Amino acid sequence: MYLLGHVGISLLLFAPLAGGLLSTGHPRLALPTGLLLVALAPLPDLDTYTDRLNHRGSTHTVWFAVGVGGLIGLAAAGVLETGSISSQSLPTVETAVWFGGVSTLAVLGHLAGDLVTPMGLWPFRPVSDRHVTADLTPSKSPRANRLCFAAGALASVAVIAPLGV
Repeated sequence: MYLLGHVGISLLLFAPLAGGLLSTGHPRLALPTGLLLVALAPLPDLDTYTDRLNHRGSTHTVWFAVGVGGLIGLAAAGVLETGSISSQSLPTVETAVWFGGVSTLAVLGHLAGDLVTPMGLWPFRPVSDRHVTADLTPSKSPRANRLCFAAGALASVAVIAPLGV
């Protein structure tokens, strides 16, 4: 997938999360959750900006996803602890874990987008050299990327629109 497709997948992931946050009385977490998902959507492709990393190598693994989630969770805990961001009514630890989990999900969403391409990925390297691909569409397919984006945008709007936002 390209950027547009990855953002669309993040928006697809955001829709049920936003619905859950809105229905359980945590609406102020919905916007930062969506922004974090969209901001991290292209993160694994940072490997394309350096010669030091192979494309779809270490940044396209579940270990990278968990590491990103851990770092973001720790950063969120630090920011929330200083009181510079209101955690609404959630305790600091739960909010930090939430943002860590959302960050992990954002990277896993990126991996899912690349999984449907012929190149696929090796999600468990270096523990396993198993290559995984659904081989459904080329990464550069404008149609597939636009479809992912449209689906994500529509799903997000469907959740938020009833609120009159």
